[in-house]
Amino acid sequence: MNPLDSFGSGKAVLEYLDGEFAIIEHGSFVLCAVTGKQIPLESLRYWSVDRQEAYLNAHIAADAMYSDGKLNT
Repeated sequence: MNPLDSFGSGKAVLEYLDGEFAIIEHGSFVLCAVTGKQIPLESLRYWSVDRQEAYLNAHIAADAMYSDGKLNT
């Protein structure tokens, strides 16, 4: 059984940590901070600890970090 199955079908609230996240409110997805698209928790791979935001993919995460000045060109 997938432990994420018991978290319900709504939006989750997470605390984003270094290399992991803590579930504050149970749900099955979070929203991408840039696109607003749903990201299933089992697919969540990209987030910002500083901004406490989730991102749909690596490209979107990198763009957010560039715009925040966290990455240099």
